[in-house]
Amino acid sequence: MLRKYAWLLPVLALAFVFYMVTGREKPITIKFSHVVAENTPKGSGALMFQRLVDERLGDRVKVEVYPNSQLFGDGKEMEALLTGDVQMLAPSLAKFDKYAPEIQVFDLPFLFDDIQAVDRFQQSSAGQGLLTAMEDKGILGLTYWHNGMKQLSANQPLRLPQDARGLKFRVQASDVLESQFKVLQAIPRKISFGEVYQSLQTGVVNGQENTYSNIYSQRMNEVQTHLSESNHGLIDYMVITNADFWASLPDDIRAELTTILTEVSLAVNAESEALNEQDKANILAANTTEITVLTPEQKVAWREAMAPVWSEFSGAIGQALIDEALRANEVPPAPVAES
Repeated sequence: MLRKYAWLLPVLALAFVFYMVTGREKPITIKFSHVVAENTPKGSGALMFQRLVDERLGDRVKVEVYPNSQLFGDGKEMEALLTGDVQMLAPSLAKFDKYAPEIQVFDLPFLFDDIQAVDRFQQSSAGQGLLTAMEDKGILGLTYWHNGMKQLSANQPLRLPQDARGLKFRVQASDVLESQFKVLQAIPRKISFGEVYQSLQTGVVNGQENTYSNIYSQRMNEVQTHLSESNHGLIDYMVITNADFWASLPDDIRAELTTILTEVSLAVNAESEALNEQDKANILAANTTEITVLTPEQKVAWREAMAPVWSEFSGAIGQALIDEALRANEVPPAPVAES
């Protein structure tokens, strides 16, 4: 009797091996797409996230990083997230106005005194609340990453607001930023990040606004003779995911990804300020661009010239949220040491 069914043993053994190989859960793939170089705060943050996920979640989750618009550019990445073609992005905060107009608060000129004030606001209950402001549209914010404060550049000095009059400036796809240049009687042009260098080189635009790290990593200083250190605005990112994708993850994986993102955010935000200072030094060393640090009086002139933007958008953003952001400029007192 046993001999009669002996031929089944190797068949069953093969079936068992096949099951063990193919029946194993396939890893969850997270495609992380972004538009900047890898040697920027966002670029290094995406790579750190990939490395930590690989170390801690092994074969269960695989992160694929696509920098420099390799997969999707500025105009297509949000659509790709909503259709499930990518699972994570880290767009500039200027990209969310049509999904949640209150997030435009980050684009208001001269709202934050420095990056430390930005950090205080983002970590406040009001700032954390903005992470879920787009959830009804299928987009969930996970964390904020700093890039830094924006500087102005052109092929002529920009010391006072009237120096910008008549010049064409590249802006992100943001109504607030478009208005910011219109009130200066300049001409804003919405151009995707990957096209900025060529647009400056060919004269499609005369100037732009960006952080030192973006200017240097994209070689914009090679096609801009003057840069004004204005710190007039902010370029930061919100790391986002498809809300349905995030909800579909096993609880333990979602918890570990959240922990990893917290660690990466601390590292990115600590690195960003140092990187901007280093890239400012790199621009000076390249001897391509004259950097002018605006005096307090000059900054007041720019602030006053751009003030109408606040009243134009306060209704859409909400005055209470603007007030919360302004409160972040107040440095909390240092704790008193116990004697």
